[in-house]
Amino acid sequence: MKRIFFTVLIILFLLCPFVTLARPSGPIHLDEAKFKVWLENFKNDAAREGISKETIDSALADIKPIPRIIELDRKQPEFTKTFQQYIESVVPQARIKRANEELAKNRQLLEEISKKYGVQKRFIVALWGIETDFGTKTGSYYIPEALATLAFEGRRHEFFRKELINALKIIDQDHIKHSDMKGSWAGAMGQTQFMPSSFLSYSQDYNGDGKRDIWNTRADVFASIANYLRQVGWDGNATWGKKVKLPEGFDKSFIKKDKKLSEWQALGVRNINGNDLPAHDMVAMLSMPGGKDGDAFLVYNNYKNILKWNRSDYFATAVGKLSDSIEE
Repeated sequence: MKRIFFTVLIILFLLCPFVTLARPSGPIHLDEAKFKVWLENFKNDAAREGISKETIDSALADIKPIPRIIELDRKQPEFTKTFQQYIESVVPQARIKRANEELAKNRQLLEEISKKYGVQKRFIVALWGIETDFGTKTGSYYIPEALATLAFEGRRHEFFRKELINALKIIDQDHIKHSDMKGSWAGAMGQTQFMPSSFLSYSQDYNGDGKRDIWNTRADVFASIANYLRQVGWDGNATWGKKVKLPEGFDKSFIKKDKKLSEWQALGVRNINGNDLPAHDMVAMLSMPGGKDGDAFLVYNNYKNILKWNRSDYFATAVGKLSDSIEE
Protein backbone atom coordinates (compact mmCIF):
# COMPACT_ATOMS: atom_id res chain seq x y z
CA MET A 1 0.00 0.00 0.00
CA LYS A 2 2.80 2.43 0.82
CA ARG A 3 4.36 1.87 -2.61
CA ILE A 4 1.01 2.58 -4.31
CA PHE A 5 0.46 5.72 -2.22
CA PHE A 6 3.83 7.23 -3.06
CA THR A 7 3.49 6.22 -6.72
CA VAL A 8 0.19 8.14 -6.91
CA LEU A 9 1.78 11.20 -5.32
CA ILE A 10 4.69 11.12 -7.76
CA ILE A 11 2.32 10.84 -10.74
CA LEU A 12 0.25 13.78 -9.47
CA PHE A 13 3.38 15.87 -9.03
CA LEU A 14 4.59 15.12 -12.56
CA LEU A 15 1.23 15.73 -14.23
CA CYS A 16 0.35 19.03 -12.58
CA PRO A 17 2.72 21.78 -11.46
CA PHE A 18 0.02 23.07 -9.12
CA VAL A 19 -0.11 19.86 -7.07
CA THR A 20 2.64 19.68 -4.47
CA LEU A 21 3.54 17.88 -1.32
CA ALA A 22 3.09 19.58 2.01
CA ARG A 23 6.19 20.47 3.93
CA PRO A 24 6.44 19.81 7.66
CA SER A 25 4.71 22.60 9.55
CA GLY A 26 5.44 24.05 12.95
CA PRO A 27 6.06 27.33 14.71
CA ILE A 28 8.72 29.53 13.11
CA HIS A 29 11.35 30.87 15.50
CA LEU A 30 13.70 33.59 14.28
CA ASP A 31 16.73 34.64 16.30
CA GLU A 32 16.43 38.41 16.66
CA ALA A 33 19.95 38.73 18.06
CA LYS A 34 21.40 37.07 14.96
CA PHE A 35 19.13 39.22 12.81
CA LYS A 36 20.58 42.38 14.37
CA VAL A 37 24.10 41.24 13.51
CA TRP A 38 22.99 40.36 9.98
CA LEU A 39 21.30 43.75 9.62
CA GLU A 40 24.38 45.70 10.67
CA ASN A 41 26.45 43.82 8.10
CA PHE A 42 23.79 44.49 5.48
CA LYS A 43 23.77 48.21 6.27
CA ASN A 44 27.51 48.32 5.60
CA ASP A 45 26.95 46.55 2.28
CA ALA A 46 24.16 48.98 1.38
CA ALA A 47 26.43 51.95 2.06
CA ARG A 48 29.06 50.43 -0.23
CA GLU A 49 26.33 50.12 -2.89
CA GLY A 50 25.88 53.89 -2.72
CA ILE A 51 22.70 54.01 -0.63
CA SER A 52 22.58 57.19 1.46
CA LYS A 53 22.98 56.99 5.22
CA GLU A 54 19.66 58.81 5.63
CA THR A 55 17.81 56.13 3.67
CA ILE A 56 19.59 53.27 5.42
CA ASP A 57 18.86 54.70 8.86
CA SER A 58 15.23 55.60 8.18
CA ALA A 59 14.14 52.63 6.08
CA LEU A 60 15.79 49.99 8.30
CA ALA A 61 15.11 51.54 11.69
CA ASP A 62 13.50 49.19 14.21
CA ILE A 63 12.75 46.43 11.69
CA LYS A 64 12.50 42.87 12.94
CA PRO A 65 12.26 39.49 11.20
CA ILE A 66 8.64 38.45 10.68
CA PRO A 67 7.95 34.75 11.35
CA ARG A 68 4.72 34.85 9.35
CA ILE A 69 6.67 35.71 6.20
CA ILE A 70 8.95 32.70 6.59
CA GLU A 71 5.88 30.56 7.22
CA LEU A 72 4.35 31.78 3.96
CA ASP A 73 7.65 31.28 2.13
CA ARG A 74 7.87 27.68 3.27
CA LYS A 75 4.20 26.86 2.93
CA GLN A 76 3.40 24.27 0.28
CA PRO A 77 -0.28 23.25 0.33
CA GLU A 78 -0.85 19.57 -0.27
CA PHE A 79 -3.34 20.27 -3.04
CA THR A 80 -4.26 23.52 -4.74
CA LYS A 81 -6.91 24.54 -7.22
CA THR A 82 -7.44 22.75 -10.49
CA PHE A 83 -7.14 24.86 -13.63
CA GLN A 84 -10.92 25.17 -13.91
CA GLN A 85 -11.27 26.17 -10.26
CA TYR A 86 -8.49 28.72 -10.71
CA ILE A 87 -10.11 30.28 -13.78
CA GLU A 88 -13.50 30.45 -12.07
CA SER A 89 -11.99 32.21 -9.06
CA VAL A 90 -9.68 34.58 -10.98
CA VAL A 91 -11.93 35.44 -13.93
CA PRO A 92 -15.44 35.50 -12.43
CA GLN A 93 -18.26 37.49 -14.01
CA ALA A 94 -17.87 40.19 -11.36
CA ARG A 95 -14.25 40.81 -12.40
CA ILE A 96 -15.18 40.82 -16.09
CA LYS A 97 -17.85 43.43 -15.37
CA ARG A 98 -15.43 45.53 -13.32
CA ALA A 99 -12.74 45.29 -16.01
CA ASN A 100 -15.08 46.72 -18.63
CA GLU A 101 -16.16 49.48 -16.25
CA GLU A 102 -12.54 50.40 -15.48
CA LEU A 103 -11.62 50.53 -19.15
CA ALA A 104 -14.58 52.82 -19.84
CA LYS A 105 -13.71 55.01 -16.86
CA ASN A 106 -10.04 55.32 -17.87
CA ARG A 107 -10.49 55.12 -21.64
CA GLN A 108 -8.75 58.35 -22.65
CA LEU A 109 -5.67 57.65 -20.51
CA LEU A 110 -5.51 54.03 -21.61
CA GLU A 111 -5.81 55.00 -25.26
CA GLU A 112 -2.87 57.41 -24.91
CA ILE A 113 -0.72 54.80 -23.20
CA SER A 114 -1.77 52.04 -25.59
CA LYS A 115 -0.75 54.17 -28.56
CA LYS A 116 2.58 55.19 -27.01
CA TYR A 117 3.69 51.72 -25.92
CA GLY A 118 1.99 49.55 -28.54
CA VAL A 119 0.05 47.44 -26.04
CA GLN A 120 -3.70 46.90 -26.29
CA LYS A 121 -5.81 48.51 -23.56
CA ARG A 122 -7.54 45.26 -22.69
CA PHE A 123 -4.27 43.55 -21.75
CA ILE A 124 -3.21 46.45 -19.52
CA VAL A 125 -6.56 46.29 -17.70
CA ALA A 126 -6.50 42.48 -17.50
CA LEU A 127 -3.07 42.38 -15.86
CA TRP A 128 -4.02 45.18 -13.48
CA GLY A 129 -7.26 43.39 -12.57
CA ILE A 130 -5.72 39.99 -11.94
CA GLU A 131 -2.61 41.22 -10.11
CA THR A 132 -4.30 43.53 -7.59
CA ASP A 133 -8.05 43.51 -8.31
CA PHE A 134 -7.74 46.90 -10.01
CA GLY A 135 -5.46 48.33 -7.37
CA THR A 136 -7.55 47.36 -4.35
CA LYS A 137 -5.39 44.49 -3.05
CA THR A 138 -1.75 45.54 -3.10
CA GLY A 139 -0.50 44.08 0.19
CA SER A 140 0.14 45.64 3.58
CA TYR A 141 3.63 44.41 4.46
CA TYR A 142 6.39 46.98 4.90
CA ILE A 143 8.62 46.04 1.97
CA PRO A 144 12.09 46.65 3.52
CA GLU A 145 11.11 44.57 6.54
CA ALA A 146 9.63 41.77 4.42
CA LEU A 147 12.69 41.61 2.17
CA ALA A 148 15.08 41.77 5.11
CA THR A 149 13.26 38.82 6.68
CA LEU A 150 13.57 36.78 3.49
CA ALA A 151 17.19 37.79 2.94
CA PHE A 152 18.01 36.74 6.50
CA GLU A 153 16.09 33.46 6.67
CA GLY A 154 14.35 32.74 3.37
CA ARG A 155 15.11 30.01 0.84
CA ARG A 156 16.68 32.45 -1.64
CA HIS A 157 18.90 34.63 0.53
CA GLU A 158 20.92 36.29 -2.23
CA PHE A 159 17.93 37.06 -4.42
CA PHE A 160 16.11 38.86 -1.64
CA ARG A 161 19.26 40.59 -0.46
CA LYS A 162 19.60 42.13 -3.94
CA GLU A 163 15.92 43.05 -3.95
CA LEU A 164 16.35 44.80 -0.59
CA ILE A 165 19.21 46.84 -2.03
CA ASN A 166 16.96 47.71 -4.97
CA ALA A 167 14.14 48.73 -2.63
CA LEU A 168 16.51 51.11 -0.83
CA LYS A 169 17.57 52.55 -4.20
CA ILE A 170 13.91 53.31 -4.96
CA ILE A 171 13.54 55.13 -1.66
CA ASP A 172 16.86 56.92 -2.22
CA GLN A 173 15.62 58.12 -5.61
CA ASP A 174 12.59 59.64 -3.86
CA HIS A 175 9.93 57.70 -5.77
CA ILE A 176 8.16 56.91 -2.50
CA LYS A 177 8.53 57.61 1.21
CA HIS A 178 9.94 54.58 2.97
CA SER A 179 6.94 54.42 5.30
CA ASP A 180 4.60 54.12 2.31
CA MET A 181 6.51 51.30 0.62
CA LYS A 182 3.94 48.56 1.13
CA GLY A 183 3.27 45.36 -0.77
CA SER A 184 3.13 41.58 -0.55
CA TRP A 185 4.99 39.39 1.91
CA ALA A 186 7.35 38.38 -0.94
CA GLY A 187 8.29 41.97 -1.80
CA ALA A 188 5.98 42.65 -4.76
CA MET A 189 4.90 46.27 -4.72
CA GLY A 190 2.03 48.50 -5.68
CA GLN A 191 -0.77 48.06 -8.20
CA THR A 192 1.58 46.36 -10.65
CA GLN A 193 3.09 44.03 -8.03
CA PHE A 194 6.59 44.71 -9.35
CA MET A 195 9.57 43.41 -7.43
CA PRO A 196 12.07 46.24 -6.77
CA SER A 197 14.31 45.07 -9.63
CA SER A 198 11.34 45.18 -12.03
CA PHE A 199 10.43 48.61 -10.74
CA LEU A 200 13.90 49.92 -11.55
CA SER A 201 13.83 48.31 -15.01
CA TYR A 202 10.26 48.93 -16.17
CA SER A 203 8.28 51.42 -14.08
CA GLN A 204 7.33 54.73 -15.68
CA ASP A 205 6.74 58.32 -14.57
CA TYR A 206 3.97 58.91 -17.09
CA ASN A 207 2.50 62.03 -15.46
CA GLY A 208 5.93 63.68 -15.27
CA ASP A 209 5.95 64.52 -11.57
CA GLY A 210 9.41 63.02 -11.03
CA LYS A 211 8.13 59.91 -9.25
CA ARG A 212 7.34 56.48 -10.64
CA ASP A 213 4.30 55.95 -8.47
CA ILE A 214 2.94 52.43 -8.98
CA TRP A 215 1.09 52.68 -5.67
CA ASN A 216 -1.34 55.54 -6.23
CA THR A 217 -1.01 57.10 -9.71
CA ARG A 218 -2.99 55.27 -12.37
CA ALA A 219 -1.10 56.93 -15.23
CA ASP A 220 2.15 55.50 -13.85
CA VAL A 221 0.53 52.14 -13.13
CA PHE A 222 -0.86 51.70 -16.65
CA ALA A 223 2.30 52.97 -18.33
CA SER A 224 4.48 50.70 -16.21
CA ILE A 225 2.44 47.63 -17.19
CA ALA A 226 2.55 48.64 -20.84
CA ASN A 227 6.28 49.38 -20.75
CA TYR A 228 7.04 46.00 -19.18
CA LEU A 229 5.17 44.22 -21.95
CA ARG A 230 6.77 46.33 -24.66
CA GLN A 231 10.25 45.72 -23.30
CA VAL A 232 9.80 41.94 -23.27
CA GLY A 233 8.67 41.88 -26.90
CA TRP A 234 4.92 42.51 -27.01
CA ASP A 235 3.22 42.60 -30.42
CA GLY A 236 0.42 45.17 -30.33
CA ASN A 237 -1.07 43.77 -33.53
CA ALA A 238 -1.52 40.24 -32.20
CA THR A 239 -3.52 38.55 -29.49
CA TRP A 240 -2.53 35.89 -26.94
CA GLY A 241 -4.15 32.71 -28.26
CA LYS A 242 -7.42 30.80 -28.42
CA LYS A 243 -9.13 27.71 -27.09
CA VAL A 244 -9.12 24.90 -29.64
CA LYS A 245 -10.56 21.46 -30.25
CA LEU A 246 -8.24 18.44 -30.59
CA PRO A 247 -9.10 15.41 -32.70
CA GLU A 248 -9.80 12.01 -31.21
CA GLY A 249 -6.58 10.24 -30.18
CA PHE A 250 -4.45 13.36 -30.57
CA ASP A 251 -0.77 12.84 -29.70
CA LYS A 252 -0.28 14.76 -26.45
CA SER A 253 3.48 14.78 -26.91
CA PHE A 254 2.85 17.90 -29.00
CA ILE A 255 2.03 19.88 -25.83
CA LYS A 256 4.39 22.88 -25.48
CA LYS A 257 5.57 22.42 -29.08
CA ASP A 258 5.66 25.31 -31.58
CA LYS A 259 4.17 24.80 -35.03
CA LYS A 260 2.66 26.91 -37.78
CA LEU A 261 -1.13 27.13 -37.76
CA SER A 262 -1.15 25.27 -41.07
CA GLU A 263 0.72 22.42 -39.39
CA TRP A 264 -1.74 22.32 -36.48
CA GLN A 265 -4.54 22.29 -39.04
CA ALA A 266 -2.94 19.30 -40.77
CA LEU A 267 -2.79 17.49 -37.40
CA GLY A 268 -6.54 17.91 -37.02
CA VAL A 269 -6.62 20.85 -34.57
CA ARG A 270 -9.64 23.09 -35.11
CA ASN A 271 -11.25 26.19 -33.65
CA ILE A 272 -13.43 25.38 -30.67
CA ASN A 273 -16.54 25.63 -32.91
CA GLY A 274 -15.08 23.04 -35.30
CA ASN A 275 -14.14 25.48 -38.05
CA ASP A 276 -10.71 25.52 -39.69
CA LEU A 277 -7.85 27.45 -38.14
CA PRO A 278 -6.87 30.75 -39.81
CA ALA A 279 -5.10 30.18 -43.13
CA HIS A 280 -1.74 31.80 -42.43
CA ASP A 281 1.63 30.78 -41.08
CA MET A 282 1.59 32.32 -37.61
CA VAL A 283 3.51 30.13 -35.15
CA ALA A 284 1.56 28.86 -32.15
CA MET A 285 2.31 26.62 -29.19
CA LEU A 286 -0.10 24.02 -27.84
CA SER A 287 -0.84 24.67 -24.16
CA MET A 288 -2.90 22.46 -21.87
CA PRO A 289 -2.58 24.10 -18.44
CA GLY A 290 -5.12 21.78 -16.85
CA GLY A 291 -3.28 18.61 -17.88
CA LYS A 292 -3.55 16.20 -20.79
CA ASP A 293 -7.30 15.71 -20.33
CA GLY A 294 -8.08 19.40 -19.92
CA ASP A 295 -8.80 22.33 -22.21
CA ALA A 296 -6.41 22.94 -25.10
CA PHE A 297 -5.18 26.32 -26.32
CA LEU A 298 -3.06 27.44 -29.24
CA VAL A 299 -1.05 30.36 -27.87
CA TYR A 300 1.10 32.94 -29.61
CA ASN A 301 4.21 34.89 -28.71
CA ASN A 302 2.25 37.38 -26.58
CA TYR A 303 1.27 34.51 -24.30
CA LYS A 304 4.95 33.77 -23.81
CA ASN A 305 5.45 37.45 -22.97
CA ILE A 306 2.81 37.18 -20.25
CA LEU A 307 4.76 34.20 -18.91
CA LYS A 308 7.76 36.52 -18.49
CA TRP A 309 5.59 38.51 -16.07
CA ASN A 310 4.48 35.37 -14.22
CA ARG A 311 5.71 31.90 -15.20
CA SER A 312 2.40 30.20 -14.44
CA ASP A 313 0.36 28.87 -17.37
CA TYR A 314 -2.70 29.27 -15.15
CA PHE A 315 -1.93 32.97 -14.74
CA ALA A 316 -1.11 33.62 -18.40
CA THR A 317 -4.28 31.89 -19.58
CA ALA A 318 -6.37 33.80 -17.05
CA VAL A 319 -4.95 37.11 -18.30
CA GLY A 320 -5.77 36.06 -21.86
CA LYS A 321 -9.30 34.98 -21.01
CA LEU A 322 -10.03 38.17 -19.08
CA SER A 323 -8.64 40.29 -21.91
CA ASP A 324 -10.96 38.52 -24.36
CA SER A 325 -13.91 39.58 -22.19
CA ILE A 326 -13.03 43.28 -22.29
CA GLU A 327 -14.62 45.43 -24.96
CA GLU A 328 -12.08 47.94 -26.25
